[in-house]
Amino acid sequence: MEIFQVDAFTAVPFRGNPAAVCVLDRDRPEAWLRDVAREMNLSETAYLRSLDDAWGLRWFTPAVEVDLCGHATLASAHVLWETGLVPESEAARFRTRSGLLVARKVGAWIAMDFPATIPEPADVVPGLGEALGVQPAAVARSRFDLLVEVGSAAEVVAASPDMRRLRAVDGRGVIVTARSDDPEYHFVSRFFAPAVGVDEDPVTGSAHCALAPYWGERLGREEMVGYQASARGGVVRVRWRGGDRVELEGQAVTVVRGELIDGGEAT
Repeated sequence: MEIFQVDAFTAVPFRGNPAAVCVLDRDRPEAWLRDVAREMNLSETAYLRSLDDAWGLRWFTPAVEVDLCGHATLASAHVLWETGLVPESEAARFRTRSGLLVARKVGAWIAMDFPATIPEPADVVPGLGEALGVQPAAVARSRFDLLVEVGSAAEVVAASPDMRRLRAVDGRGVIVTARSDDPEYHFVSRFFAPAVGVDEDPVTGSAHCALAPYWGERLGREEMVGYQASARGGVVRVRWRGGDRVELEGQAVTVVRGELIDGGEAT
């Protein structure tokens, strides 16, 4: 089976968020999928399986299967077009645990139609600021994550979380965000999810499903550009018009293309 490593939400190798993409030759047991994800040891490994009208798509961290992942979906669409499994003139359609997701090429960018996970105001969790190493200005909760707004982009960059304490937070992970002081971007963020085996995710598409409505309401904008300020860094364009869907745009580049040797299936 072919397997790829794609850097997503970047046009430059070794930046953005790396994802493994495996094009399956047949259905595989879940234990095998988990083993390969642990072997790849990236924040996400995506598995593609050809269906009649779309591609089945599943996402695994080294620890768990997740319900939604932006960067590995972006990487999967990129692989399908790059290998000719889907013509570049056609949309890539994915059936997932979050329903049907559709990606299309827009010049050098890839646009993805995702569910919006609109965050609602929440009380500050005791000890959360200390666990993150920040001073929360506002706290909200989306379908998956806690969202913590802080006073400046510099505070986002300087956050130094205690991962042991963050594992106890209820939810998939914690988004730390602030308005950008760089005119090229509207907001900045970082994302921490030690509870699902990812201490810090370099660039998180699914987090922007919450960031788009959060900052769209505060900035009064439909279209924005977010920068995820991890060590690798990455850019996500977002578009939210007030409904239950959000459009995410990013770029991708393949850095590894190889063969996954079938050494047997775990049981």
